[in-house]
Amino acid sequence: MTTTTSIDLGDLADERVIRLLTDHLTDMFATSPAESVHALDVSGLAVSDVTFWTIAEGDDLLGCVALKELDPAHGELKSMRTDAAARGRGLGARLLEHVLAESAQRGYRWVSLETGSQEFFRPARTLYAKYGFRECGPFAEYRLDPNSVFMTLELELELEPSSAAE
Repeated sequence: MTTTTSIDLGDLADERVIRLLTDHLTDMFATSPAESVHALDVSGLAVSDVTFWTIAEGDDLLGCVALKELDPAHGELKSMRTDAAARGRGLGARLLEHVLAESAQRGYRWVSLETGSQEFFRPARTLYAKYGFRECGPFAEYRLDPNSVFMTLELELELEPSSAAE
């Protein structure tokens, strides 16, 4: 029997989510100096301008992602993580596609992100570039940091039918 994966709003009180986020923060602090770690913990994700999703297969939590609204036209990708045991299955791409679709639905013009400059983050940077993200300067509250890579994607917004006819 094949179990399908699903992406749903995440429960930040779920112990599986807490473990995944703890693993994420542990990797971030092991890879980057503390002042260059911008990953959100549970309290940072539990705010009104952040939406948090998980991807699961049956009862197995495989990953997570969050979208933070910077302003009505700009979202930030946050806390994207695939469990180590589930990597290489395309789950990161599915999570990214979900966030991009949600961003377009919200009417965002841009989605931006901060990731690390170290080799550990190369697969993430490669995935983002594959989806059209380009390096940019710091955005929002970020500052130039040799340990950070900033990327942004301008979203193609669908024209309203009445606008397309004009």
